Amino acid sequence: MSIERPANDPPASFPQPALTRRGFIRQVGRFATGAALAAGRDTLFVPLAFGAEKKRLKIAAVLTEFTYRSHAHVLLENFLEPYLFNGKLTSSDMDVVSFYVDQSPDRDMAREVAAKYNIKIYRTIAGALCLGGEKLAVDGVLAIGEHGKYPINEKGQQEYPRKRFFDEIVAVFRRSGRVVPVYNDKHLSYRWDWAREMYDTARRMKIPFMAGSSVPLAERRPPVEIGRGARITDAVSIHSGPVESYDFHGLEVLQAMVESRRGAETGVTRVQFLQGEALWKAANDGLWSLELAQTALSTDLPVANASARDLIRPPIQSDSAAPFVHHGILVYYRDGLRAIVLGVSTGGGIKWHFGCRIAGEPRPVATSFYVGPWQNRNLFKALAHAIQTHFRERHAPYPVERTLLTTGVLAAAMDSRFEGGRAVDTPHLNVAYKARDFRKFREMGDSWKILTEDVPQPKGIEPNGDALKRLRSGTAAPTPRERFS
Repeated sequence: MSIERPANDPPASFPQPALTRRGFIRQVGRFATGAALAAGRDTLFVPLAFGAEKKRLKIAAVLTEFTYRSHAHVLLENFLEPYLFNGKLTSSDMDVVSFYVDQSPDRDMAREVAAKYNIKIYRTIAGALCLGGEKLAVDGVLAIGEHGKYPINEKGQQEYPRKRFFDEIVAVFRRSGRVVPVYNDKHLSYRWDWAREMYDTARRMKIPFMAGSSVPLAERRPPVEIGRGARITDAVSIHSGPVESYDFHGLEVLQAMVESRRGAETGVTRVQFLQGEALWKAANDGLWSLELAQTALSTDLPVANASARDLIRPPIQSDSAAPFVHHGILVYYRDGLRAIVLGVSTGGGIKWHFGCRIAGEPRPVATSFYVGPWQNRNLFKALAHAIQTHFRERHAPYPVERTLLTTGVLAAAMDSRFEGGRAVDTPHLNVAYKARDFRKFREMGDSWKILTEDVPQPKGIEPNGDALKRLRSGTAAPTPRERFS
């Protein structure tokens, strides 16, 4: 049977806590920041900083590791300090009160950050969720199972402990007799059966559950929108990262763009991993379009005058030991749509592109996803904003079924790769859901008029670097960025 989205868990009612010393200092600091920015630039404000009547939620963070530029770093900094979102300084109005850190390498940042922000580190996940007591004592859980030294299996999948994290979180919920919203970073698990179990458990227990990639929330250049009910005939998503870890992002970009097509989402019937000559044979057989890939890449060409064929086909004298693998994941949807996720070598940093054809439209729709300065670090501003809304409203901004489906497609693609590129039938991926409009959670580009490419990347918890200081002082006024029309 198809998986359908359950009814949302109704919002819970919580008592108003006493204002702590840390809370008082933060309120005053944010007031001062908002006033200073308003004096210098009236488009900047802290929209939630003055909501003293609202409860400040307590958030537990369950992490694999906390190192510079890890997902723990780039997500949490937007909970610990105000951050830019669509050109406005935004506060989480939440307190991260506890950490569980699974691994502590030499480059560990957890202890320094915990000391600075008065966050206690617990030895167990249960300890972090119960704040050392017996019952659940937080209002939301960030489960960030990315980065760290974990086994890589024979299929090439890194075995991050996301399912273990989830199970231990759920055990606390069961013991406490209540649940709170959970965010699971990236895909649910490297195993489909575990991912499905996580989804089913969340649905059965009515846990407000959110997961997924940061990339679909990035600014689109040009700013294209695909109307609900569009008849998409074929699609391509392109990334320039490694197999599996970045294929997931490519799949999430694809799914976020095609999920609102005519008939809603009904799932995937077959998946095939292609590389080398098999990739080009599939193109020659009409299973994917090189022309459409070229159109998508042309929105942000990493190399002047480069062709899609040059970027997708590795150089003849390429280093055989290089970790990058030019490849594609061919996805056959139940409603007849066929799409491909391509991993290409751009030589110019991580890039993300999308293109599709829509019946009745004379030209393909194509766009690229601009991640902001500092490589991918600033992608997490919009994602943090979406997660904070999820925690506050107990309702994910977009269906978790999107990530359930991409998790299953990725697992099938890795099976196909392990089996030499054999197409894998996926009757179990009959994941049906209706898309929701998530535009208000996307970065539309105004933040990059303030935080420009010339702002140095900071080492610590500074989501905006010195962009706001320079803006207020007038030493580095933002220059208008050429926009697509």
